[in-house]
Amino acid sequence: MHELWMKCLFEFIGTAILVLFGDGVVASTVLKKSKGENGGWVVITFAWGLAVMLGVFIAGPYSGAHLNPAVTLGLAAAGTFSWSMVVPYIVAQMLGGFVGAVLVYLYYKDHYDATDDPSAKLGTFCTVPAIRNYGRNLFCEIVGTFVLVFVILTLSVDSNIPEVGMGALGAFPVAMLIVALGMSLGGTTGYAINPARDLAPRLAHAVLPIRGKGTNDWAYSWVPVLGPIVGCFLAAGLYCLIFC
Repeated sequence: MHELWMKCLFEFIGTAILVLFGDGVVASTVLKKSKGENGGWVVITFAWGLAVMLGVFIAGPYSGAHLNPAVTLGLAAAGTFSWSMVVPYIVAQMLGGFVGAVLVYLYYKDHYDATDDPSAKLGTFCTVPAIRNYGRNLFCEIVGTFVLVFVILTLSVDSNIPEVGMGALGAFPVAMLIVALGMSLGGTTGYAINPARDLAPRLAHAVLPIRGKGTNDWAYSWVPVLGPIVGCFLAAGLYCLIFC
């Protein structure tokens, strides 16, 4: 039990750091009067890659650094992670995502107050599609998560590291994977590919006293949850078809 607690603790910390730096760069580039305002998509995608890298550095040696319910489910479905640990990992990841988002709000509180656009504020917490087309948006999230989980699985095939996850790949390869996903496949939906970085911060947005925050866009919130779940199981299925 102590070992599981430690694994979950590092999943929590790693995910919180991931969201703090990932949502933090979005806040820096879109909120008013920030020195990083208008930094652009390249800045966001690189910083998100580095955000994941930092989370992997922290959690990799202890939990395998899943930092994403879709990764946890995909690894379990592929037989490389115990199903008995899935729920504790996901709970830790969701709590970490929530805390990370709260920290972003506290850090940029003055800039949230200086920003009038509610959609910009929402975008610092969770994803919003560039063009709202639920079917296409779902497809994009499925494909993005499929690539993420399948690459993680295939790069871990010959590894003898006991804790399989993003940490098994090393921090730098997974950072480059996230940057590539953002630059190539992120333009449609903002590449959530992780319910802990989308649903958990969206919940934080709902409860925080953000001035003029507007809607939480619950009508879209199911897409960055269902898409990653479907994508991770498809990746696990292909992995098992090839390697099992």
